[in-house]
Amino acid sequence: MQLQYSFIIPVYNRPDEIQELLESFEALKGPIDFEIVIVEDGSTQTSKAVVDSFNSKLNISYYFKENSGPGDSRNFGMQHAKGNYFIILDSDCILPQTYLLEADKSLKADYVDCFGGPDAAHESFSNLQKAINFSMTSFITTGGIRGNKNSVDTFQPRSFNMGLSKKAFLDSKGFGRIHPGEDPDLSIRLWNLGYKTKLIPEAFVYHKRRISWSNFYKQVHKFGLVRPILNKWHPTTKKITYWFPTLFSLGLIVSILLFLIGFKWFLLGYACYFALAFVLAVFNTKNIVVSVLAIPAILIQFFGYGYGFLKATLAVSIFNKTPETHFPKLFFKLK
Repeated sequence: MQLQYSFIIPVYNRPDEIQELLESFEALKGPIDFEIVIVEDGSTQTSKAVVDSFNSKLNISYYFKENSGPGDSRNFGMQHAKGNYFIILDSDCILPQTYLLEADKSLKADYVDCFGGPDAAHESFSNLQKAINFSMTSFITTGGIRGNKNSVDTFQPRSFNMGLSKKAFLDSKGFGRIHPGEDPDLSIRLWNLGYKTKLIPEAFVYHKRRISWSNFYKQVHKFGLVRPILNKWHPTTKKITYWFPTLFSLGLIVSILLFLIGFKWFLLGYACYFALAFVLAVFNTKNIVVSVLAIPAILIQFFGYGYGFLKATLAVSIFNKTPETHFPKLFFKLK
């Protein structure tokens, strides 16, 4: 099958991000043709002027629609795309020059109907962005679920960097209304339909993560909230490892309390863990400031996710609450 690529990019009030992303499209290497579909999701600060400035340089289609969330906007973009293989990106990503060459090479060698690629921190990113990137991607924190080829079995692509064939989109009907969590939900439904997914490590993106400490906490808290909902929808995908951030956080609190009454060994174990995380961050980032910031990033990630996971588990698994009514902010209402 001849692959015809369509990049699908939802955007909401981020014209500056679209500028950077489209500039990285201009710099892509290789003779592979592609189109770009920008879906403006009800923005008040539109990207149309930015997109128009690239019309003579790139094959771009631009659509404006009412706000209905990133999942529905991706579906909208795929419905209007001309290609037979879609590559979905977040607007806060930047492509390395060899991105499409690497994705195309891997798909031609070992075709799958859905792939995912990792994210990385660009040298131009702030120290905070680099620290959060380390926390979100390191094996010591997430076990490699976002793109470590040595630590994942059946990979669940993430929608900041995800490929999906037109056939798989039509069969699965695309993304659902939950957000975040719409990407693992789609991956699981694709598996149930018999489709395979894989990681393409070389097809990585630079993921800016427009973020502060408070926004990072809100983000990972939502990640924790949606996982028990996905576990209830797809019970065969439950894993004990999803409990790790909750148990880690509760254990740290208990260790601090025990330290106050003279039992120091439990807290010493946590100190060793964070010392190891610091050393790995230094090795990974070559930056002492980033490595220091990685420690609070890990704490925020574990406490935010762990608390959200525990709260949603109690609600949907113990008290049988309906996710859509108990956590309405996690679900977009379609127009």
